[in-house]
Order: sequence, then C-alpha cells, then structure tokens
Amino acid sequence: MKKIRLNSAGIDIGAKKLFVSIENQPVKSFETFTEDLEMLATYLISHGIKTVAMEATGVYWVILYDILMSHSIDVWLVDGRSTKQVPGRKTDVKDCQWIQQLHSYGLLNKCFIPDNLVQELRTYQRLREDHIRSSAMHIQHMQKALILMNIRLKEVISQIHGASGIRIIRAILSGERSAEKLASLCDSRILKTKKEWVMKSLKGHYNESCLFSLEQAVNCYDFYQQQITNCDIKLEQVLKKMHKDEFGQPKNNKARKPIRHHKPNIDNMGAHLMIIFKEIDATVLPGITDYNWMQLLAEIGADLKKWKSEKHFTSWLGLAPKQHNSGKRNRNYKSKGTPKAGLIFKQAAVGLLNSKHIALGAFGRKIRSKKGGLVAIKAVARKLAELYWKLFVKGLEYVENGIHKYQERMLLNKQRSVKRMARELGLEVI
Repeated sequence: MKKIRLNSAGIDIGAKKLFVSIENQPVKSFETFTEDLEMLATYLISHGIKTVAMEATGVYWVILYDILMSHSIDVWLVDGRSTKQVPGRKTDVKDCQWIQQLHSYGLLNKCFIPDNLVQELRTYQRLREDHIRSSAMHIQHMQKALILMNIRLKEVISQIHGASGIRIIRAILSGERSAEKLASLCDSRILKTKKEWVMKSLKGHYNESCLFSLEQAVNCYDFYQQQITNCDIKLEQVLKKMHKDEFGQPKNNKARKPIRHHKPNIDNMGAHLMIIFKEIDATVLPGITDYNWMQLLAEIGADLKKWKSEKHFTSWLGLAPKQHNSGKRNRNYKSKGTPKAGLIFKQAAVGLLNSKHIALGAFGRKIRSKKGGLVAIKAVARKLAELYWKLFVKGLEYVENGIHKYQERMLLNKQRSVKRMARELGLEVI
C-alpha cells in the first residue's frame, strides 16, 4: 500500500491528556486546558501537518476540533470502531501512532459534522427534549401524590397535566377541598359526559406530607415548562438566522399538519423550514410534521447531498439491514445503536404502522406478520428515510397513493408469480 497523506498526524484524546503522533517524530503529550490545545495546534503547524485524525471520544473532541479548524488544519473525526488495533498491549501512545498510520494510508472515514448553525439548533433541540423528559418525571410525582391521598383524577381524565387537571391541582394546593367546586374547574366537554365520576374521584383523604409532595412536583413541572419555553425562543432565533439572506415567504401557504404532542411555541415554524429547504415541503411525506422535520434539520442539516445515495443515508442512520451472517451461520454481532436521526424516523414509523390509508402502513403490517413489530418499525423507518433523501436530493415529488394502490400492486405481483409457476409446471392459467 502507498501512503496518500504524507503530512498527517494522529491524536488520542483523553480527559486529562492528549497524545499526538507525527511520522518520524516521538509521541508528544499535551494537557487538555485551552492554553495547551493552542500549543498543540502550533506544534502541528510547525511540523507542516496538513491533516489530523482523531477519535470521537465523548465530547472531549469538540473544543479541539474547533481550535484545529480555526488554524486551517483538515480535521478527520473518525468512529472509534474503525481504529481498533490488532490484539496486543494497548496504550495511549500506541493508539495515536496507530491512528496516524491508518490515516496516512487513507483507511479511515470521516464522521459527519454539521455547520455551526445546525449544531446550535441541535443543542437547543436536545435540551428541549431533556426538559420534556424531566417534566414527565414530575407528572408521575404528581400522580403518586394524588393517589396517596386517594384522589383518582388520573383514572377519570386523560391527562392530569392538561388544562383541567392543572387547574384542579392548583386549587387543591390553594386550600380548596370541595369536590363540587373542584369539578367545576374542568372543561365543559368533560363535565358533559362524566361530571359525577370527576366529583367522586376528587373526594380524597388529604394529608400534609402528600400535599407538600404535590406542591414540590408542580413547582418542578412549572420550572421545566419555563425552560422549554426559553428553548423555543432560542430555536426560533436560530431558524431566522439560517435563512437571514433569504427574502419573501414560501409560495405554498397551505394548512400545516397538526402536531399532537410537545408542539414548540414558534410562530410560523413551517414557513421558516420551507425557506431553509428552498420551498421543498417534507410534510408531504407520511408521518412527517413540522416538529420532527425541525428535529431532523437539527440532526442532519439541510444538505443531504453529503450522502452519495439513499443507501449510504440509511446506513448512517442505523436503519440498513445488518450484514453479519456467514452462510447459514449467525455470527456474534454487537449493534452500534441508532443515531438520534434514525430514532426520529422510527418514531414516525410507529404511527404509520397502524394507519389504514397509507401504503407504508400496509407494507409495515406485512413485515410485522412475518418478522415481528421491531423489524417492521425499522423497515418502515428505512423506507421513510429513503423518501426523505430522494425528496431533497433528486427533487422527486412524493404522492401518497394510498393502501388500495399498494394492494393492487401486490395482487399483480401474485398473479405474475402464479403464471410463472404454471409455465414451469407445464400448466396453463385460465
């Protein structure tokens, strides 16, 4: 093999030290403080290094990546699984030398790193998801406190953190104990069908410790709701930055798909996304709303041409079929997990699997009947990801033909199969 990158270096990143390997030079170590990272960049430039490879180790690589890029060094962030050494003693010194050697021969693949605005959007979006999970934990704490006082509100109304439930809980904390007055705080639609049940559920056995637990849970829930609101403000600001050079509004002003859960408080979110994606609307795809479209933008970015084909894209998402079998033998295989973008497609696929009017739903149910629900969700997510890539790269317009078109195609395939078998057996289909 010939070396294709002569002026290359390898870096092994740790929490306290970084080890740098340059060909024909002794391995040198640096501390992880900002001053030492600047010294590392100066050291590489002084030896004429043009490109550097380093493993994606936690979040330790982020600041080093930014510093090296600011010094016009081509940085290759690589997956740690592609730099595994041959069996033997393993040290940080040998690691950086091995990374440098692989990089010089061109045996490493670069990880996908989005631009700064997409990374900023991703930070706020992931923070928002964390706050949603934390607030859900405190909803459970509210439910537990109510049950300990035998207030069975959650068995009567669907969500105790909805408008009616929160009004009742706040009234309980303010000292109201009358079941009739508490029930009157519910929405008229609830009172119309199950007023008596609500009143019965609100006759509890109050005690001070449970009321204190309920108050703590409500305060924590309110805090995280405020944090989610702050994240929405930041998300809207970043979306505006991403299309600040664009003018006008999208031509397509049709009504947007409804967002059922955790809808961001962003004015005209669909219009922002349409401008960023040059008026190509991803919500024409089944299961894609403005919210999970924004989530995909935060994880993938707006330029999908970085993946050569839809197969490369679905493989990066962790949705491609595994190739770890050898003949009839199933080899031991440890899954690498699914990136967050792949999980977004899987979440959309769960809803499509039960849809009675979408072709992807029929496809998923067919797979589920043979191989189970998990395989079916992954298969539908892969189909959806392929459509997403084709929509923005090839400009193909996707039109949902519906389940009837899909069934007609499946019936035609069965007829062709029967005719082929008949010819092989010397029979004739009449």
